[in-house]
Amino acid sequence: MNRIFLSDLHLDCVQSPAFTRFSECLAHEAGWADEIFVLGDLFEAWIGDDDDADLAEGTCSVLRDAAGAAVVLLMPGNRDFLWGPGFASRTGAILIDDPHRTKDGLILTHGDSLCTEDTAYVEFRRTVRSDAWRRKMLARPLEERRRIGAQMRAESAAANANKADNIMDVTPAAVTGLMQEQAARTLIHGHTHRPGVHVTPEGIRYVLGSWQRCGWVLRERSGHFDLECFSLAAPYRSPD
Repeated sequence: MNRIFLSDLHLDCVQSPAFTRFSECLAHEAGWADEIFVLGDLFEAWIGDDDDADLAEGTCSVLRDAAGAAVVLLMPGNRDFLWGPGFASRTGAILIDDPHRTKDGLILTHGDSLCTEDTAYVEFRRTVRSDAWRRKMLARPLEERRRIGAQMRAESAAANANKADNIMDVTPAAVTGLMQEQAARTLIHGHTHRPGVHVTPEGIRYVLGSWQRCGWVLRERSGHFDLECFSLAAPYRSPD
């Protein structure tokens, strides 16, 4: 199986370097990958499947083109949990639950559910992921949702600036619990913006990076994994 894994692009406009590199990356990688996984926070904020902004239209077009050559699977993160059937229809992608277990036993998660020391976020996540909150939010007019989304982003940034560094990372016990529960030897996630490869008694944990200073891709070729970063300032080129 040949696959790539991305997360935490936080796309906010079609003119951004991150959007351009994302478009180039998917166009290139779809030529050889069997599956392309985006593990959440593709957008800085997703306000509903009826979003008609240039960013929504452009991103859906990029995903739709990639889905014509490879299987594209999307997992919602803490920024795009309002994805729904309409988004899947617009992109030709498959929406997957968090966590997701692949047929060959990889465990994939966005990663925010593993940050259990951040009790304020745990409560917030429980609220906004509820069916009642989603229905209430999506019933609001599109422009009102845009304003609410901008306000929530600002509040999140302010709250995170005052949090201790350790609670912004995953809780080791939560990682161990998930891998043991799923009988998994490989876990892949994003969210923390702390890319790396961690070897533990339970197995290997790959942490995807955010597309801020550079872009990040975890590439799998026939069971071998490589975590790679690349410049957002230059056209995308894969190592092959």
